Amino acid sequence: MSDSYRHVGRAAIVAIASIAGSRGLAAQTDYYNTDRGRPVQIEDAHSTERHAFELKVAPIRLERSRGPVYNWTAEPEIAYGILPRTHIEVGVPLVYTDVAGVRWRGLAGLELSAFYSFNVETETFPALAVRADVLAPVGNLAPDKAYPSLTGLMTRTFSQLRIHANGQYTFGTAPAASGTTSQSEISRWLAGVAIDKTYPLKSMLLTAELYARGPFESGEDLEYSAGTGVRYQWSPTLALDFGVGRRLSGDSPAWYLTFGSAYAFAVTALIPGAGR
Repeated sequence: MSDSYRHVGRAAIVAIASIAGSRGLAAQTDYYNTDRGRPVQIEDAHSTERHAFELKVAPIRLERSRGPVYNWTAEPEIAYGILPRTHIEVGVPLVYTDVAGVRWRGLAGLELSAFYSFNVETETFPALAVRADVLAPVGNLAPDKAYPSLTGLMTRTFSQLRIHANGQYTFGTAPAASGTTSQSEISRWLAGVAIDKTYPLKSMLLTAELYARGPFESGEDLEYSAGTGVRYQWSPTLALDFGVGRRLSGDSPAWYLTFGSAYAFAVTALIPGAGR
């Protein structure tokens, strides 16, 4: 496992160094807006602010299942608020897999996303949103063809907590069999709920989730997973998160750990009237 730790460690150091030299032009104050995989799978129905960039650096996941099988994934992403309540996003999933000493490493696709929030949440009506994704067959560990998916999202805020619900459907036929685990994240459907609690004076959020994945093949078992995590506002522009979870069923139950960070900034030249 020493090689895999060094491999991901180098990626994290490069990512952190890249943001250390950047200058944030807009403060990030939305640590309470959860993103997919940071720190849990279920996300809220709020988009990136218009004209703002959000660079998701070093989002790392380590999964261990029986075998033993170790699977590292890191998916740096960047999102841009292109329109009101609308952002676009590009992600690059990187995978390092060790199955009983046999190793794979490489690029597991190119993910393109568009997110639209239908409304601003009110006291009587939840926030609703939709996200369209395409996982393109780019890289040596990518799926054999493109996989588009559509996700509906809902967020409802109460006095003591917030509740989120996500439902996702992926189009296409089952991916070709592969010796790696990179394609195990592709499922026919996903549905789940999350609950979180914010602590504004501490700039911290605690969250927990439960979700299910439906396989492409009818003969395979459903996957149920549960997880929890924390997100913390380290500085006005940098948020950190950490999570732990367990895949409870399916072909290969496994524990997993996640670590991620998000750096928010703006480019003055892209903001109409900002330079006047």
